[in-house]
Formats: sequence, C-alpha cells, structure tokens
Amino acid sequence: MNQQVVSLLYIVALFALLYFLLIRPQQQRQKKHAEMIRNLKVNDPIVTIGGICGTIVKIKDETLVVRVADNVRIEILKNAVAQVRPREEEEGKEK
Repeated sequence: MNQQVVSLLYIVALFALLYFLLIRPQQQRQKKHAEMIRNLKVNDPIVTIGGICGTIVKIKDETLVVRVADNVRIEILKNAVAQVRPREEEEGKEK
C-alpha cells in the first residue's frame, strides 16, 4: 500500500512540475499578448512577428492598417503584432 501511495505522489509531483514549468508560463505570455492587442491605439509604433516596423493608421475588428513608409500601407492581422515600440524611439527618428 505504501509503495502505491509513493508512486501516485511521484506522478502528481511530476504533473505539478510540468504545469509550473511549461503550461503556466505559456498561459501568462498569452494573456500578456492579448492585453497588448486590446490596448493598441492609432499612431502606436509596432513591430510584427515578421519584423516589419510601422505605425498603426486604422484599427478594424480583426486587422490593423499599418503605415510602413510614406504612402505605403499594409493590412495585417492583430495577432501578428509582436510588440509595441516606445513612442520616444519613433519621435527621435523623425527629428
């Protein structure tokens, strides 16, 4: 009986370790990314997953219109945004 309890505790501990090392951090990253997507605003400088840098011109339901150069606009999925760059960095380039 004692050996069965130890085996069961070992399996439970292994799943707990797996949860805290793999599953929970991934869920936190997903929540953080979803929060970033919800907080996007027009004129935010962004970087896409593919490495394209641009500024948000228009926000639609599932997509964004992004200005990547003068008179060049592309439409991307909101989920393709990797990060929002600080505005100071963008202002420094223009001066």
